[in-house]
Amino acid sequence: MHIALITAGGAGMFCGSCMHDNTLARALMANGHRVTLIPLYTPIRVDELDVSEHRVFLGGVNVYLAGLWPWWSKVPRFLRAWLDRPAVLRFVSRFAVSSDAKDLGGLTVALLRGDDGPHRAEIEEFVKFIGDELRPDVVVLSNALLGGVVASLKRKFSGPVWCLLQGDDIFLGDLVEPYRSQAFELMYQIVREIDGFLVHSEYYRQFMADYLRFPADKAQVVPLGFDLAGHDGVVKTARESGKPFTVGYFARICPEKGLHNLVQAFRILHAKHPQSRLVAAGYLGARDQAWFDDLKRSAEDLAGAFQYQGSPPDHHGKVAFLKSVDVLSVPTTYREPKGLYVLEALANGVPVVQPRHGSFPELIEATGGGLLVEPDDPVALAAGLERLLLDDELRHRLADTGRQRVREQFTMSRMAEETARVLGIRPGSIP
Repeated sequence: MHIALITAGGAGMFCGSCMHDNTLARALMANGHRVTLIPLYTPIRVDELDVSEHRVFLGGVNVYLAGLWPWWSKVPRFLRAWLDRPAVLRFVSRFAVSSDAKDLGGLTVALLRGDDGPHRAEIEEFVKFIGDELRPDVVVLSNALLGGVVASLKRKFSGPVWCLLQGDDIFLGDLVEPYRSQAFELMYQIVREIDGFLVHSEYYRQFMADYLRFPADKAQVVPLGFDLAGHDGVVKTARESGKPFTVGYFARICPEKGLHNLVQAFRILHAKHPQSRLVAAGYLGARDQAWFDDLKRSAEDLAGAFQYQGSPPDHHGKVAFLKSVDVLSVPTTYREPKGLYVLEALANGVPVVQPRHGSFPELIEATGGGLLVEPDDPVALAAGLERLLLDDELRHRLADTGRQRVREQFTMSRMAEETARVLGIRPGSIP
């Protein structure tokens, strides 16, 4: 069978959804399916083998200009096509692309309007490619915000259209009025046309059913998975002699991921254990630079015990970072729908301390690899971190249990098998 997986490029950054979609595509291919991974807006950026198409549809520059000037889509295609070239989009993404919902309300609404909006020409080109050239057996959108193409797609493509839900609520919730209300009204209509949804936690299944007003049984839970290659899984039995206890943070540097909560908790921990260290790594975008600068200034009293190491350049760098810490914590302020960084830490023998909300309770129950603490409570978070600092035996037990269960339950192969089962696809059934 042939699956068309439609993903949204991350505007030049390592995007968790992009990496998830790329891994899912690779895993489905390995299980015997034909998969075409199609990027919209910008090319994807991943730290593994990129299996996406080189062609980008609804290129970000043309989408932006069509939203700004309605007449832009009437410019002859051959004059606009060069702006959709991956090299051009990668270059522009370095300087001029915002992913902040507060800046993108009008454009979001315009795209959700589909062929009733200013992007009709771009959508028609995409739909024609799917319906006339590609002709897959099933189409899967990587998030509901891509749903503006569904109505046109349904007129051209007779197969089922599914949708992954991977944090759509975060972007929608950040839109400003009047665009927020307009976007929700459009989304309520779009979800009725989608045949089914895929989610990675029971929490998110129930939450999104209420959030977007669709029956909960229209969404199916499939396990999150990732490529374990390169994750050695060696559990440190004790901290190496002379090395301080190190707390790690690995996620995008932004308020919603909760680094400020971790800094506050670490300040409490560091006051009692001055040799402890906090290191953070992850993508820092222009939107969050001022916020992070303020956070660093507020942490000057920690006398160098808190360091930001930038974004690892590749998979090897990511694993090396995770192996350098004793415990990982990403105390998000929002309800996390996935939590891939939890699984990646455990795959490298690093236990976690996470807030008791979103998908984290399900992940900790399934893996046995960490502790849960009260959300948005630096004192509780500090206590959880201190517990692992003082108890090497507990830290080792959590790490070892988590490592084993991740390898049993959260492989990319199992994610592909369960996804294919839900989509009604039989392994090895390529026409």
